[in-house]
Amino acid sequence: MSAQTFDPYAAIATSTPRQFLYALNPLAKIAGVAPAMLVLVFVRDLATPAAFLVLSVVLIAVGARVTWRIAALLFLALPIGMVAIAAGFSLWVDADLVRDTPAVLQLGDWTLREGAVIIGAATALRLGAIVALALIGGLTTTGPDLVRASVQQLRVPYRIGYTALAAFRFVPRFGHELSVIRAAHRVRGHHGGNGPFARIARGWGYIVPLLAGAIRHAERVALAMDSRAFGAHPTRTERHLVPFRVRDTVFIVVSIAASVAIFAAFFPWQLP
Repeated sequence: MSAQTFDPYAAIATSTPRQFLYALNPLAKIAGVAPAMLVLVFVRDLATPAAFLVLSVVLIAVGARVTWRIAALLFLALPIGMVAIAAGFSLWVDADLVRDTPAVLQLGDWTLREGAVIIGAATALRLGAIVALALIGGLTTTGPDLVRASVQQLRVPYRIGYTALAAFRFVPRFGHELSVIRAAHRVRGHHGGNGPFARIARGWGYIVPLLAGAIRHAERVALAMDSRAFGAHPTRTERHLVPFRVRDTVFIVVSIAASVAIFAAFFPWQLP
């Protein structure tokens, strides 16, 4: 087999120029946002995470293929989760920490103060910004490409990378096996009723055939890897390239520069 004969990222770059995130190396998307995600853990203001949140959502909307599922995640699930986190942390804040701030809501002897609301909102924005930054690479990168990039650029031993990839692919396989087992039980009339105890009993009935299917799949994967001399040599020929190009370096530099600019604009005012 000829070495490195196919470069899927070249086809992506020419066919979808606007959706540029798909053509970037997975490691570049991680390196570009990782410093900001790390520093965001330590900020306590509202403006800094809000700026990162808006920037991340805009970048995904511009550089990725926004499907209905992605739109629901960004504009529905993420805001709802942030509101729930903000409300929860506002109620859990120690009252002694915010007793000098004005009251926002009072029910009998219980008082919700402005400081608690600010702490809850800051926590929700911080977590939302970190999640949004992670989604830049998470929504535009596949597991196989991340493994290939780690093996090719980071020199991760292929024995580790592709073994982890094979284990990761067990998850959708389990889902398929479970759907087949459920269909087989329905065909045989083993529904067992519709109550909660019947659902638990059906769940226990899926365990043995699911484990048997998993063992059979693991044996097939092991035989396939052995037949290809997996692990016999220190390196292997890569069929699919995941190159690290100039545009990946530019993305990292621009992302870090934007992060530094945001922290420089907002973070100094957060110091006590």
